[in-house]
Amino acid sequence: MSETTIEADDDFEIPQLYKYHAFVCLTQRPPQHPRGSCGALGVQPLWDRLTKSIEAQRLTDIGVTAAGCFGFCSAGPMMVVYPDGIWYRPTSTEDIDEIVESHFKQGKRVDRLVMVLKR
Repeated sequence: MSETTIEADDDFEIPQLYKYHAFVCLTQRPPQHPRGSCGALGVQPLWDRLTKSIEAQRLTDIGVTAAGCFGFCSAGPMMVVYPDGIWYRPTSTEDIDEIVESHFKQGKRVDRLVMVLKR
């Protein structure tokens, strides 16, 4: 088998798999945990809605990946959409529908759901 080494100055284009890629926090901690968690806030129905909506609408250029803790547990539930780097805090299925329709289909950020985070 032959290996190819790519040098740092090689000029080539890397194809993108997705137009948008959403990472969603599914961390589950016990309900009384001091940091809280997105999972303990009952977010599973939101993420189910997201994946089913994307599948039903055949949005094959949108990726959704379950992720671990993002580190902003008290702000949850959280999702981040790349390549834009937009952090959202959806709390209802209507919020999910708006993100799919506005951000994923029309390319328009849903400002009312954007989280501005600080370290």
